[in-house]
Parts: sequence; structure tokens; C-alpha cells
Amino acid sequence: MARPNILFLMTDQQRWDAMGCSGNWVLTKNLDRIANEGVRFSNCVTTTPICIPARVTLQSGLYAHNTHVWNNINFTYPATAQSWMRVIRDLGYRTSLFGKTHLHPHRGDLRLKEDLLHEYGLDDVNEIGGPRASAAVMSHMTNLWNEKGLLEPYREDFRDRFATKPHVVRVSTNPLEYYADVYVGQTAKAYLEEYDFDKPWFCWVSFGGPHEPWDAPEPYASMYKLGDMPQPTRRFSSFNGRPEGWLDFYMERSSPKFDEGDQAAMRANYAGNVTLIDDQIGEILSVIEARGELENTVIAFTSDHGEMNGDADLIYKMNFLDGSVRVPLLMRTPESLKSGQKCVNDSMVENCDIGPTLVELAGGEIEYRQFAKSLLPSMAGPDVVHRESGLSEFRGEFMIATKEWKAAVNREGQVYLLFDRVEDPQECRNLAGNPDFDNVSNTMRAQLLERISCSQLKQPW
Repeated sequence: MARPNILFLMTDQQRWDAMGCSGNWVLTKNLDRIANEGVRFSNCVTTTPICIPARVTLQSGLYAHNTHVWNNINFTYPATAQSWMRVIRDLGYRTSLFGKTHLHPHRGDLRLKEDLLHEYGLDDVNEIGGPRASAAVMSHMTNLWNEKGLLEPYREDFRDRFATKPHVVRVSTNPLEYYADVYVGQTAKAYLEEYDFDKPWFCWVSFGGPHEPWDAPEPYASMYKLGDMPQPTRRFSSFNGRPEGWLDFYMERSSPKFDEGDQAAMRANYAGNVTLIDDQIGEILSVIEARGELENTVIAFTSDHGEMNGDADLIYKMNFLDGSVRVPLLMRTPESLKSGQKCVNDSMVENCDIGPTLVELAGGEIEYRQFAKSLLPSMAGPDVVHRESGLSEFRGEFMIATKEWKAAVNREGQVYLLFDRVEDPQECRNLAGNPDFDNVSNTMRAQLLERISCSQLKQPW
């Protein structure tokens, strides 16, 4: 059989439970289909719960403590740095990108950055900024908006949202056909319809949603009833005198004032955006099927980080609670399709593990030093252990999660978050500082130190 084509689907700020197959409150028939034809990894964590460092680790297989990209800083992924996408191109694939990368500062005109993306290993590109950046940067998409008289109303709406109430929910100023996630889906669809190179293709479709603002267009904005939305988790209780960390500061300074119904409205609009994206994915799959290539196409899906959506009275991400740090990860291969047996693997995985997985499926291997790990052995069955723990890092702090426990340490190395993932899956009781759980804290901290010590690198690039 010919080498498989590769479809890499990615969203921005999608929680792990925002799929029908994982949370049962969002309609995602196409993502569910991918899960049913492959493996859903139910315990995937992002390596960093914020955009740029998560995407840098996805691209490089290196953690924030290797790259020193701990936050959304002014950073450009070096053109000469190692990239698994370049490895796939060097294996003879024609590679493409439609949507957001955030591997360089989203300023000015993204069309002038195409040479940089070619260096990363992407032959054909149509890059956009995320929902926030698109109010400022130019791209093929925002140029189209400008031609249609849509750009300035979008900018005015954007300014008003964040000047009034950042979590306000209202319909996008853009009609459905010009909504950013529709633009990404349709440009990728058109590209694959017309693809005629004598090479297998690798296509990265990177949606900017369901990242806030909460502005899904109709008919998706009113698709979900507020009363059907799951209740947000409550803010956790803590042991008196426990160590504190970034999350404590964040909860004190950045907790929004919710009016009655705000959280349900956010979730309903967010769910609408996810379903919109899922419908775009369905159109892309239909094109691949019409080409007669779907059976021999690898499909991978993940997100860079989650969204709190009212959990613990918070919005956005930037913390180690599940709403922020857990993300979906699906892998579907020609072999998993033939087996006809859907699989859910509960082992710990990290979203950066997609890179070496796709390289292996393309017939190659990553020869440079990095710390992502191919998922292929773990696709053999639900009980195959991929990782004993998942690692995440942010602002100089670290989190480690096993199937049973989650612990986070502050910059002083003190455990300030400790959750029993079996008995307390909604993270309502922070056990850090409780002497009854000192042994657990010490064990988790030791495992964390071992993970960090085993993933050291003198020079990242």
C-alpha cells in the first residue's frame, strides 16, 4: 500500500471534555467518528497551558524548561531549529498549513512570514492569527474581511468586548461564511480538492477556535440551550497554611464577576463553536473520501490547551486545573480503521507526542534529541501504558499528573496543589499542606524531579 496521507487537525483552547465522545454535552459527530475508527487518549495533558510555549513544545518536542519559553512572550521559533514537520517533508511529503501556528509574533502582515514557515517544513501555507490577533494583524483572511467591509466592525466589536466585559457572549459581527474557523476549513478543503502533486500529502488544519471571545455565529450561537450545559466545577477548598503559587495569585487578581447565567451562556456559545469546527472537519473528510483516499489517511487531532469556561470561577487557561490543562487527543490510522475496534486508552500522554507519531507513520524517525514519544505502541490496546505521568509547565512552575494523582509545585519547589484524581475528579479538595498526605506530596514531587532531570538539554536550538 502507498504511504498514507496525513491530516493533522488542531484547535485552540479546546477542553478535553468538549466532544461528544468524551463529555456528552457537545455535538461532534465527525470527531466522534475519528475516535470510533482509532484511539481516544482520555488522559492527555498539554505541556504548557498557554498558546506559544505549548506550540513550541509541539513543534520541537522540548519542554519549557529546555526552551525557556514559559509564557506568551515575544518569541520566534528559529528557522534552523529542528522540526518534525520538516522531517515529514524530507521523507517525500508535500506539506501544508491552513490556520494558526503562533510560532512567531502575530504582528504586521502574516503573508510576509511565509518564508519562515517554509523553513519550518511547510510547503504551502495560508496562515491566520487567532481571534484576538486577527483584530490587528493582516493575513489573506483579514484582507478578505477588509474587502468585504467586515474588518473594521470586527475590530470595533473586539474593542468593546474587552472594554466592557471580557466574557460577554454575543454573535460574531462576521456572517458564517466569513467566520475565521469556516475560512480555515474551507481553504483546507479547497486545497485538498485540487491537490495534484505526485507525492503523499501532509495537511495541518489549525483552527483558531474555540478560543474566546465567545462569538460563535448563527446558527451555532443558538444551537445549545443554556439549561443543558454542565455546571461549572466549584473552586476548591484548601488546607490552612499550605504553600501558595501562581494559581492563588491568578484567582485573586483575575477572577471575573459573573452575572446570573454567564457561565451557562459561555458554555453554550463555546459548544456552538466546537460544533461549527466539527462540521468543517466533516467537509474536509468528505473531500478526502471523494478522492478515494480516506482509508489510507492518518488523522490526528488535539488542542494546544483548554478553557476554564467558568470552572473554579475562572475563564481562559494559564493554570494546572483540568479545564485548562487537559486536552483531547485522537489518533486514527489505516490499521486502526481496518481493525474495526474503537479504543480508549487511559494512560497519561502529552499533546506533543503527536509529532514523533506522525513521523513514524510517514516511515521515518526523529534522530535529534527531544522528549516527545510516539503513540503507536499505545494504540495496540486500552491497557498499554504510554507514560506513567504527564508533565506540564508554566511561569517557572511544574505540574505532574498520574492516573491517580496530580501535584503542582511553585517556584520554590513546594507542592501547593494536590488532587486525588480518582476520588475527587472535579478537583474540589486541594490536599496540599495536609500532613495526612505528606507521603503522597513527597512521592509526586520526587517523580516530578525525576521527569525534569531526565529531560535536560544544554542548548535547545
